[in-house]
Amino acid sequence: MRVSILGLGDIGKLIARCAIRRGYSVAGGVDIDPAKIGADIGELAGLNRIGKTVYSSVEELLSNEDVDLIIQSTTSHLDEAYRQFRPAIERGISVVSTCETLVYPYYRYPELAAEIDRIARHSGATVLGAGINPGYLLDILPAFLTAPCLYVESVRAARQLDAAKRRAPFRKKVGVGMRLEEYSEKLRRGEYTGHVGMAESALLIAKALRIKVDGIEESQVPVAADRLVESAGITVRPGEVRGVESICILRSAGREAVRLVFRALVGAEEYEEIAIEGEPSITWRSSGTPGDLGTASVIVNVAPMVLKAGPGLVTIDELPLMHSVVKST
Repeated sequence: MRVSILGLGDIGKLIARCAIRRGYSVAGGVDIDPAKIGADIGELAGLNRIGKTVYSSVEELLSNEDVDLIIQSTTSHLDEAYRQFRPAIERGISVVSTCETLVYPYYRYPELAAEIDRIARHSGATVLGAGINPGYLLDILPAFLTAPCLYVESVRAARQLDAAKRRAPFRKKVGVGMRLEEYSEKLRRGEYTGHVGMAESALLIAKALRIKVDGIEESQVPVAADRLVESAGITVRPGEVRGVESICILRSAGREAVRLVFRALVGAEEYEEIAIEGEPSITWRSSGTPGDLGTASVIVNVAPMVLKAGPGLVTIDELPLMHSVVKST
């Protein structure tokens, strides 16, 4: 399996590192940063040289390398992501992307999803959006946990993490350290995104469990510190933004069928908790999942399944159960 990495920011470099360590043949990468173009992708990923370079465009990459699959990590918005990976799928090269809105693209981008599916089916490529959240913790994992249930009445899932332990771009996205009024306004204008993908997760659950969707509601609220908060070298003063709380509620037949909560707050306890109400009811709780390594691991674990899937645009619930491998001695 010959993979290339499109977008070599922090997550892209981590994915490249994980792919190389897993033993995949990494056939170069793509980035627009002049400082990265021409670099050896192994060295850029923090490992030894592998003799494969970083190109300035997908077209240039495909003119110089034999590639089976492109892994993209550049943007949360499908219209932007599609402009970048379209040259690949037109050539029959499959794509796995961390683009949050590609995880369930039919909600925000129904027409674009149809176009991607048409092109991919025609060329023989497969396109998938995947990641840790959305793509696993608040959607595929809750759906999987319903397996011992004869029937399900509702699903509630929550994830909370310490925003101070995440990379700087993530902290910026959730407004850490900003004045509450300033961040709220930038969030309202779309200059900052907060957390993206809650509706996508809820709709993946609905798709997997065959829940008829009557309506879906999303909210994203900045959380201000009421005292001095310090964690992992980050200090937030009273009145400044600690992070965000995102809530998504999916309704069916006049009731709340799915409730998802995501909190990214400096100094917060880290955990995930999933509660299935049904016959029987089940509750599961973890001590938290590292988001960056989790995302990269999901991508390298699902990549072989994408190459075995049929052509077209797919969602992760349509693939076999993904899993890791035992480290060879």
